[in-house]
Amino acid sequence: MEFEPEEVLEPVSPTGQMLKSSVLSLVILGVLETEVPIHFSESRTLSLLEEVFLPINPRFSSLMVIDKKGEKKWKRVEVNLKDHVNVPVLPDKMSLEFYDEAFSDYLSKIGMEQLPEDRPMWEFHMFKYPTSTAAGNIIFKIHHALGDGYSLMGALLSCLQREDNPSLSLTFPSRQSTSKTDGEGGHSIFKFVPRIFSGVINTMLDFGGSILKSTVAKDDLTPIRPIDDGAALQPITVTSMTFSLDHIKQIKFSLNVTINDVITGVVLFGARLYMEEASYESRRAHSTAVVLLSTRSINGYKSVSEMVKPNAEMPWGNRFAFLHVPIPKLTVAAESSDPLEFVLHTSNTIKKKRNSSGAHLTGAFLETIRKYKGSEAAAKYLCNTLTNSSIGISNMIGPTEKMALENHPIGGLYFVVAGNPQSLTITVMSYMKKLRVVVGATKGHIDSKDFKSCIEKAFEMIFKAAVSPSSC
Repeated sequence: MEFEPEEVLEPVSPTGQMLKSSVLSLVILGVLETEVPIHFSESRTLSLLEEVFLPINPRFSSLMVIDKKGEKKWKRVEVNLKDHVNVPVLPDKMSLEFYDEAFSDYLSKIGMEQLPEDRPMWEFHMFKYPTSTAAGNIIFKIHHALGDGYSLMGALLSCLQREDNPSLSLTFPSRQSTSKTDGEGGHSIFKFVPRIFSGVINTMLDFGGSILKSTVAKDDLTPIRPIDDGAALQPITVTSMTFSLDHIKQIKFSLNVTINDVITGVVLFGARLYMEEASYESRRAHSTAVVLLSTRSINGYKSVSEMVKPNAEMPWGNRFAFLHVPIPKLTVAAESSDPLEFVLHTSNTIKKKRNSSGAHLTGAFLETIRKYKGSEAAAKYLCNTLTNSSIGISNMIGPTEKMALENHPIGGLYFVVAGNPQSLTITVMSYMKKLRVVVGATKGHIDSKDFKSCIEKAFEMIFKAAVSPSSC
């Protein structure tokens, strides 16, 4: 799409250019589960979007266009809000099972559909039928090029209030680890020097491994990576489960790790259980997970008005890094293996990668590709990084208090990433002392319900091993 010469356009960030290309186009589906039936009128819906949502950020009123030099830019336009609102119509008085399947199919459908090029890259969907987990579902579909999970969650929370007292601010659980830091006990040179050397070695291994993973080193074909040519824009099934944050914290404190270590370890162990059940030989297959981590050090979300300020402490945009975490192999049957190995392995791997500049070098390498070969070439490189691995895992922190949208209490909150070339994507969201884990699996290739059962079994085994008296 071309632009008028006199218009002043804002450049699209390098990451935004890669996330919206001919080879890679990711969208985020943010789902709000209401505790009461949705009763927004059309006029009220449109006024809410106009008065609350659009003013959050100019990008919600912008198109991504190409300038004369072939660079992607943001162009402000008039928004016809009716084009962005969707309300599916289904038969009334059907069973919850019918609406559960219909809702999963609807998520898959809108996840596969490309956002139109002639309007801003977001949509608002209202699924007004009851499901087994909610009286209704509100879905924000937003293209990943507009921002990462942190940015978009900040935008979403700008539309919501605390259900108990709208005048109070939402609070968030701390992200700080309780594990001992490497500097604890003083800054002895005997601790500092080995850390420097290990950091250099970890950087070389991470950077070299990342290049190999994005070019020639592919995971084995297994029940969780059944195809080798990418699964983007294929139908998916969406299944979710809920865990108690208190139980996860028990594992965290018992093993002296982070919550992210625990849930990633649970997912990796669950993946091996699923692989073993589907194909016993795959218990020792070479498989890796790409774990998406925010590069921001945060304990809560900044307001969008703060994020868009020049030189903001927590700026709007895409600021994340990919970490390759190998899935431990099973040398014996899963029932006889040590489930804690998966959590401890995850913890040790992420610690090493954090004591490394590999992610920064990889980001600089991607930017070099983009600068000299264009954003399409950089997007292809990033797409290969995902395609050559087996699982994508990303997580976000939600508020501890119940939220409401226009007097609709929100009982559940989660998100789904669609357009991922991987066959299996796991997203994790905390909300009101619970952790929601969502499985997005390519339909016909991965049984998401069986995979869900394997994750639940993995959690039970890890919890039992971590909190039992013998483990103390």
